[in-house]
Amino acid sequence: MTATQLNSWERVKLAIDHHQTDRVPTNFVAVPEVADRLIGEMNLANYDQLLDCLGSDVRDIEARYIGPPDRTGGFGVSNAQRDVWGVIRKPVTNQFSTYNEIVHYPLGEVKTVDEVENYAWPKIEWFDFSHLPDQIRQWDRRQKPWIKCSTGGAFESAWYLRGLEKFLMDLVDRPEFAEAIMRHVAGFWIAYALKAYEACDGRLDMFETGGDLGTQSGMLLSPDLWRRHIKPHSGGLIGTQAQWGAQTFYHSCGAIRPVIPDLIEMGVNVLDPIQPRARGMDPVSLKAEFGDKIAFHGGIDEQELLPHASSKEVFEHTQRMIAAMSKGGGYILAPSHAIQGDTPTSNILAMYRAAGAVKD
Repeated sequence: MTATQLNSWERVKLAIDHHQTDRVPTNFVAVPEVADRLIGEMNLANYDQLLDCLGSDVRDIEARYIGPPDRTGGFGVSNAQRDVWGVIRKPVTNQFSTYNEIVHYPLGEVKTVDEVENYAWPKIEWFDFSHLPDQIRQWDRRQKPWIKCSTGGAFESAWYLRGLEKFLMDLVDRPEFAEAIMRHVAGFWIAYALKAYEACDGRLDMFETGGDLGTQSGMLLSPDLWRRHIKPHSGGLIGTQAQWGAQTFYHSCGAIRPVIPDLIEMGVNVLDPIQPRARGMDPVSLKAEFGDKIAFHGGIDEQELLPHASSKEVFEHTQRMIAAMSKGGGYILAPSHAIQGDTPTSNILAMYRAAGAVKD
């Protein structure tokens, strides 16, 4: 199946459904410093204009925080200070970017499951979704995009609260402890997703969930341990979203090939970010083995290629990747992680130019 003159929504939908498209769909993912640099260098007014200029087919939405003032309302690494979970991060700056690193795990010292149950868990009433329909309508007037909403994940949000080492040990020594945390986390994300979906009145296309399960050389925990304790909670979140007719985008860095069949079984539609330098994560081999069952997002190496190659090398490599990965659909072009501050602007533009999303 082929198509011409598609809008962004049509392009992404066809690709996820494993059909050929007019060009490969694209998404822009970068640290804030990169986005700000591009906006300045390209003389643009705002982030939306940047996405338009790069030909990005995806737009992300999020609720507004209206909760207690002692928490900042953010989720994960984008947040500095105390977030909605009670996790505290502090900014750490290098020569290129600032990263928010955890300095306090609020459940790090709790001793009993009762303490977990009685923790001050975030409430869905702390979030306002009323602005989302207007935001989407503004995008639709220009070029109907594919709408994605992040709902975190049962694993990563949980260990943020406890600390990674302690959480992994809990899975072995005190699984009821880890599962109590995951139950609360997944329950919150299901409620958040439902509110977002209802607010958008059917115009929300995909939920992003996940959590890093892999390192460069292997998984953070054994596949069997993951299947026994984490998969049921992650699967419950994904399955609930699928019942509403929404697609699921699953993010995990690292070498996670052993559990890709499980993710497919759970109902994941799109796997991100396809870290090509991690063991077993060569995008072309993943496409050959799993490409008829799941779509892929990412795959353009951000560890070496994008920051260190020439723009000509980036352009040619991206063209080869598109030819291999987008045959028969099933691929959304994006970097293999958020574009970092040491990546030259010329290389970023070369990647999107190779996709036909940016014109010469």
